[in-house]
Amino acid sequence: MVAQAVWSDNLARAVLKNSKTNGQNRAWQRMLSGRRLDLIDPSPLDIEIEDIAHGLARVARWNGQTTGDFAFSVAQHSLVVEQICGFLKPNLSAQERMMALLHDAPEFVIGDMISPFKNALGVDYRVFEDKLERAIHIRFGLPAKTPAPLKKLIKKADRICAWFEATQIAGFSVTEANALFVKPPEGLEIEIAPLPPNLAQVEMVERFDGLLREYDGVVKG
Repeated sequence: MVAQAVWSDNLARAVLKNSKTNGQNRAWQRMLSGRRLDLIDPSPLDIEIEDIAHGLARVARWNGQTTGDFAFSVAQHSLVVEQICGFLKPNLSAQERMMALLHDAPEFVIGDMISPFKNALGVDYRVFEDKLERAIHIRFGLPAKTPAPLKKLIKKADRICAWFEATQIAGFSVTEANALFVKPPEGLEIEIAPLPPNLAQVEMVERFDGLLREYDGVVKG
């Protein structure tokens, strides 16, 4: 599987298709659902979980520098992060767990950039990422912006997940991982076993559907 480690592939294709509408430059990417996502001003109406899961299942963590027959996908990483959030705070609502599941959802367009590269790109990248996240959240009935306490929890879970990934499939020693990431709390044990893209995609959609049923029922009930 070819790792989509940076946004250059997806974004470059979209930029090459720039057209002018009402005098403004616009960049689009066509999704397999048939949606055409405006990368400059993404609309919630053009967001579909099938497109997100399909993309994330084919985006590799660690720039693909992991062991095994398959890359460890962002889709599978997202599932593990949501699981860890539930371990750290068992009373999370279904909506909060959904925000954890979708914490890396913008990467279905921009790819998974390693943190040093994100920092080098600076604020412009963050603005772009935030616009996508806002559109995704609104599409699925979530707060447009992740509340700060939950964002902090998700970040901790993300770094714990990175510890498991680093020590099991990315070649880091436990000492290195302890210094760079967050050591898992006592009682939390997770095996990182990369799945084929199609299975990671299915598992993400199934978990999404389950969470959506939970909080959609609360809203309607």
